Amino acid sequence: VQLQASGGGLVQAGGSLRLSCAASGRTSSSYSMGWFRQAPGKEREFVAAITSSGYSTRYAESVKDRFSISRDNGKNTVYLQMNNLKPEDTAVYYCAADESWARATMTVSDYEYWGQGTLVTVSS
Repeated sequence: VQLQASGGGLVQAGGSLRLSCAASGRTSSSYSMGWFRQAPGKEREFVAAITSSGYSTRYAESVKDRFSISRDNGKNTVYLQMNNLKPEDTAVYYCAADESWARATMTVSDYEYWGQGTLVTVSS
């Protein structure tokens, strides 16, 4: 599975962005998907995840009620809608695929495939 993340950019605090992650490869729509982020000098952290069906999602407490993950399996694309962005959301955002189709896991090591990352910068 190959993953291509896009949609990052510079936005003012309180603004919105939508990230996209296009997946290619056989059976990519059967994978659970996640978004993670990594700020300079910090560990990569979980943001959101969604099962292959899209019925189950999970969010980090820091983004709950501001971010929304969704997927369009017909387009093999996962989205992360980010609203009310804060300067502390500044990071490189990565999408990842988990071969276990039924879980929305927060654990980095559970994901077998990773995209290249897209930079989100939120100015105050």
